[in-house]
Amino acid sequence: TIHSCPTGEENLILLDGRHEFPFSFQLPQEPLVTSFTGKYGSIQYYVKAVLERPAVPDQSVQTELQIISHIDVSSPALLTPVLRSQEKMVGCWFFTSGPVSLSAKIERKGYCNGEAIPIYAEIENCSSRLIVPKAAIFQTQTYLASGKTKTFRQMVANVRGNHIASGSTDTWNGKTLKIPPVSPSILDCCIIRVEYSLAVYIHIPGAKKLMIEMPVVIGTIPCIGFSSRNSSITSQFSMDMSWLALTMPEQPEAPPNYADVVSEEEFSRHVPAYPPPIDCEEQLCCPVFAYIQEFRFQPPPLYSEIDPHPTDVEEVQPVSFML
Repeated sequence: TIHSCPTGEENLILLDGRHEFPFSFQLPQEPLVTSFTGKYGSIQYYVKAVLERPAVPDQSVQTELQIISHIDVSSPALLTPVLRSQEKMVGCWFFTSGPVSLSAKIERKGYCNGEAIPIYAEIENCSSRLIVPKAAIFQTQTYLASGKTKTFRQMVANVRGNHIASGSTDTWNGKTLKIPPVSPSILDCCIIRVEYSLAVYIHIPGAKKLMIEMPVVIGTIPCIGFSSRNSSITSQFSMDMSWLALTMPEQPEAPPNYADVVSEEEFSRHVPAYPPPIDCEEQLCCPVFAYIQEFRFQPPPLYSEIDPHPTDVEEVQPVSFML
């Protein structure tokens, strides 16, 4: 609400028309929690303007204001690597086939949106079952109000490894899992917390899955050393793939003519002009592959850029891109 009048004027008379009044204000010095909208609650900020007029009800409008509390991934606490390991015996009743061991490591604890987390893991399958290792990023929302706590957990990204047979091992030497656009971590709010974890787990048929979780903090200011390395890798990748745009023609060429691929002499040598009729009774006794050679050099359908079977209503399939 603006109570003060312009300097030297006690009353301001506005004529008909549109009038604009620029204004600004300073945000509080204490840290503000990042804007967030979750499953059971939200943190929102608004800018509200009120028009006060004598003998007329006040008019007000408001618009949402996005606040971001920055988290620097370069802080020493977020640059430390995280390592976890666990082992599980797999068996049914009194029969035990053997243990399944899992150890995983990430280079650091803090990451930003769009970054790919390299995962280093070793999986050893000493059981008698086929196992499948996977990795996922989980978001955990915690709501605290009136002495009660409510939690909501969801998977935001995942990646799958290869099957591991009995008695075999597998190693992940930096298997990447890209972070999708998600809200930054909220760790210093007394009513809503948003936390992330990277889980590496194994599905074991007939038994509970083996899982280890490593805490991850999603920040807003990327680490300079890692971001420069990622950008160089990205530029190198784009440079290596630039040949694809140069070799792709603007207009696709028609497929080659059938006569250019198979000559008439070769076609007549393999396919008789008038194939002998096939007796139905003999057909039941003869193997199917006895007649495969007859269709070996049959020409494909004629190429045409015009649809021979047009439809009245054109079906449009939605196409989505993720950058």
